[in-house]
Amino acid sequence: MDFKHYSVLLDECIENLNIKPDGIYVDGTLGGGGHSYQIASRLTSGGRLIGIDQDADAIAAASKRLEEFQDRVTIVRSNYSDMVHVLDQLGIQKVDGILLDLGVSSFQLDTPDRGFTYRVESAPLDMRMDKRQEMTAETIVNTYSEKELFRIIRDYGEDRFAQNIAKHICLARQEQPIKTTGQLNAIIDRAIPAKVKKTGGHPSKRTYQAIRIELNQELTVLQEHLDEMIELLNLGGRLCIITFHSLEDRIVKSSFKKNENPCTCPPNFPVCVCGNKSKGTVISRKPILPSEEELAANSRSKSAKLRVFERK
Repeated sequence: MDFKHYSVLLDECIENLNIKPDGIYVDGTLGGGGHSYQIASRLTSGGRLIGIDQDADAIAAASKRLEEFQDRVTIVRSNYSDMVHVLDQLGIQKVDGILLDLGVSSFQLDTPDRGFTYRVESAPLDMRMDKRQEMTAETIVNTYSEKELFRIIRDYGEDRFAQNIAKHICLARQEQPIKTTGQLNAIIDRAIPAKVKKTGGHPSKRTYQAIRIELNQELTVLQEHLDEMIELLNLGGRLCIITFHSLEDRIVKSSFKKNENPCTCPPNFPVCVCGNKSKGTVISRKPILPSEEELAANSRSKSAKLRVFERK
């Protein structure tokens, strides 16, 4: 199967990156290379794009898609959490723009043996963004305590039936290991009231999201590395981040706000004495959302939000 991923908010990202032909840019979630292609096509041979992704399939697809720009593109298999190290190895200290698209690719969702989707009944419970990682979704489902499962389904899936789902998972695995999406779907289905299932969308959606986030440490990685990405930017450089659910968006919004106004002095102080200086400006006071045309072309973009921060 070809690696497919609709480049969400593509025009909006390119516009907000303010690409300079001789600038240095990082696509920290390379995917199929859709965003990167548009960035690279706007660079001259004096510019440079570094594409980072932990998924081997994405690396292969993007390498092929971007081969016409070999003189200005460097592709590295890694997690964007290692961006500082990756750039250091390339002799780069500062960049003019960074892009993150935190969505799961269409390829990952549509390839059954990746185990990301609840829509295929016989897929293995995998969900690894990086297949070099040993732990899988099956590990979490079969080894986490009921308390731990409840926590991640409640916090990362924001599912009001988290406690009951966790209880049903633990009861079911006493009978036999839970190895497939079909088994997990059936367990979740039994844990959610029938009247809710009629109107609440697929009953497994929130639990799968929670397990995927926990397995790949998605929120932790995001929260721990936003500040250092802002530090990597040259003056006037921009950080553009596309999120797909409220937890990610909340982290990005909070971090951007803190970096714009880090002062911790009491409001009644006439002057700042804490010494914390602003690192830039939030360009997107409200998140940038997909257009009606994009929503019609790709329903998976409906929860996408773009936020932009400019280094000062």
